[in-house]
Amino acid sequence: MVTLELEDIQGYIIRGYARMSYSRFVLLHVPREHHDAHRWIASIADGITTAAHISKKQDIPPTCLNIALTAVGLKALGLQKENVDSFNLEFREGMVTPHRKRLLGDFDDSDPSKWDWGSTEKQAVHIILMIFGKDKDTCLEYFDKLRSDYISNGLQEVLQLDGQTLPKNKEHFGFRDGISQPVIIGSGRIGPDNNMIKAGEFILGYENEYGVFPDTPLVRKEQGNMNLLSSDAGGSGYKDLGRNGSFLVLRQMEQDVEAFWDFMNEKTKNPDGSVNVDESAKLAAKMMGRWPSGAPITKYPDKDPGVLSDDDDFGYHQNDPDGLKCPHGSHLRRCNPRDSFEDNSAKESLELSNRHRIIRRARLYGQPYVGSPLDRKPEGKVGLLFNCFNADISRQFELIQYTWANSTKVKQLYNDPDPIIGTRQSAHDGLPQNFTIQACPVNKTVTGLKRFVTIKGGGYFFFPSITAIRYLATLK
Repeated sequence: MVTLELEDIQGYIIRGYARMSYSRFVLLHVPREHHDAHRWIASIADGITTAAHISKKQDIPPTCLNIALTAVGLKALGLQKENVDSFNLEFREGMVTPHRKRLLGDFDDSDPSKWDWGSTEKQAVHIILMIFGKDKDTCLEYFDKLRSDYISNGLQEVLQLDGQTLPKNKEHFGFRDGISQPVIIGSGRIGPDNNMIKAGEFILGYENEYGVFPDTPLVRKEQGNMNLLSSDAGGSGYKDLGRNGSFLVLRQMEQDVEAFWDFMNEKTKNPDGSVNVDESAKLAAKMMGRWPSGAPITKYPDKDPGVLSDDDDFGYHQNDPDGLKCPHGSHLRRCNPRDSFEDNSAKESLELSNRHRIIRRARLYGQPYVGSPLDRKPEGKVGLLFNCFNADISRQFELIQYTWANSTKVKQLYNDPDPIIGTRQSAHDGLPQNFTIQACPVNKTVTGLKRFVTIKGGGYFFFPSITAIRYLATLK
């Protein structure tokens, strides 16, 4: 049995901080001159929250702290080019290259040139400081203490992104969120057998679902205090900068709640034009793959049981092979096909699906608001700070977005993108964007899908181990 070095792993990747109801993510820039970022990093290293298990609830601290860096941030701290180049290409290039824009579907109002942060036109983001508190006051009081220190050491703020969790873990469209999460083998947590995933899918330095160790960044050119780092387990003779680290993807996703529910209401309205609340919610649930309560459509195809649910112990191969309960094109089924991947057997499907999992985290911004068919107009802008962890950005996050969500082909369907995150504001080449609900004897096609989410910023970050954080502080 693999045992993770939890005290060397930053906590957010495993613990999720469910008790931290408020957060502030601070995007920082390291200027070329007149800074002491290294001293500041060294000063906070001992305060970084780890993944070590806390057995008693009363011992859970009121705040948590984590840190991550972009490729340009590593360069700004002084990591030599040869060492930065040992990171994978996706991380080094970032999220806003023309190629990555096509992969992720960042067009029209989601084009990086229109982002609030993270684009080449904006001040470069080097570091993200992730601050969590049991409530808003606690979080912001902790932030004030941290801010005075990083400002006095010459770091510059690019932007502050405040986030929160809502009661019942609902997101702004109105659905219970964060349920479908893999459980990392060796983390001390348990879950259904088909959801236990090898650590190397998410954390560098451990075997992954292919039975190999993921690529890890190595210090090829000596610099800093090399004694802090362990040697490469692959036998290269270099020091391993990546062990116990991960890659963090952050996307700021603005949600158009009014457009979302207007669409559902229009497609399901009564003959007299009035809103059919039940049918509107049912269509939205079919698109999501879960009911607002969190209950999976594949277990409750006709009606929301109404009781809050975190049920993630189900498959499709035996109970819903034809998508008659949970449509093949639903967001949930596309982004994690489980045991029903194209025409493969249940065993092969599960193996393939588990090689493309991500650990998903999310924080909501804007008004604390939960939408519904009859309550669909929040005050001001609202959205979701999507965070996910993976050991291979290309094989995990990017594949899910490009191949599974943005693609219009799935299970003999040819014009069906993911209805939640895969539609385009301006349909590509004028092609239709549909959502098909499998039925017998005739499928039902919902036409004219619209884009309900706009990307407002994003980036790829290295989420280093505690050891690597201490090492980076020595790069003077």
